[in-house]
Amino acid sequence: MSSMPEGNAAVWCEGAFGTPNGKTAHGLVRRGHRYRVQAIIDSKRAGDDAGTILDGRAKGIPVVADLAAAQQAGNGNGHPLTHFVIGLAPDGGRLPAAGRAAIKEAIQAGLNVDSGLHDFIGNDAELAELAAARGVTLRDVRKTPGRESLHAFSGEIEEVEAFRVAVLGTDSAVGKRTTAWLLVDGLSSAGYDTELIGTGQTAWMQGAEYSIILDSLINDFVAGELEHAIVRAWREKRPAAMVIEGQGSLMNPAYPGGYEILAAGRPDVVVLQHAPARAEYDGFPGYPIEPLKTQIRAIELVSSKPVVAVTINHENMTPAEVTAAAKRIKESTGLPAFDVLADGPGELVDLLEPYLESD
Repeated sequence: MSSMPEGNAAVWCEGAFGTPNGKTAHGLVRRGHRYRVQAIIDSKRAGDDAGTILDGRAKGIPVVADLAAAQQAGNGNGHPLTHFVIGLAPDGGRLPAAGRAAIKEAIQAGLNVDSGLHDFIGNDAELAELAAARGVTLRDVRKTPGRESLHAFSGEIEEVEAFRVAVLGTDSAVGKRTTAWLLVDGLSSAGYDTELIGTGQTAWMQGAEYSIILDSLINDFVAGELEHAIVRAWREKRPAAMVIEGQGSLMNPAYPGGYEILAAGRPDVVVLQHAPARAEYDGFPGYPIEPLKTQIRAIELVSSKPVVAVTINHENMTPAEVTAAAKRIKESTGLPAFDVLADGPGELVDLLEPYLESD
């Protein structure tokens, strides 16, 4: 792993912090090894603490109106900005016009720019020329290596003895990555060396050592790159457990995901992240989310592996509503349900320990 943190970052999330389209920024507030996050830029939420907005717990990361205020925050902390990170994750992963203007301003301020969107800033001639003149780096996280560097599935995953749990979801932007990291923490605290297998740009930005960017890979190499990340983690670290971050959801019409994780990642068990208050797929009104029992059946049919628990995304829910939802899930599916973000991963770890001990 490269030396981390790499620098001090302002995270640009204009108009989206605290919404599903701000999930990359959210991830960097909740956990970050790659950068020291100094400020979130979102003029609509300026003046608040980023952690308070997300989880009701201050993190000491201010939400500010613009780059100048972010620079002031970094200087005040003794950590002058070195990086400007795009924290938006909009539907389709495209860079809005305001984002390009913000990147240009950041380059002119002498900041390196990291973007995880599908519009590659390094391919923008004006931005690239300006970055070269200012001596800063433009890094497109979703730009994949050349095909000659990609891996096809080989079957080497069969040598991996680590217990593997996949955290899949019933929708996109539903909290799979956050739950996966919390589960890594919980298993590690219980004495099991555990690695996260990241599958998206935010996990990479957070500093996950073993990562792929699944939704940018050429389809022929998705299974092989996932296998390669898992095998490399096994050969280099020999962890007792691995937690595989899910992408999209098996039945999402716009972002179907999970098939490759189930087929190529070959998890031993699945944990399913679910937002009970959502009736429709995120960003696609008129497309109802299939019932939880249907999604569980689909996962188990595809993988022949059990879904062992449901983890709850408590968006738009009170604690009492979460408790009631957990009871309904238990009654309808027979599976325990946990709000890991609110209550921690302890009960989920307890549930998984017998699988680990017998593995």
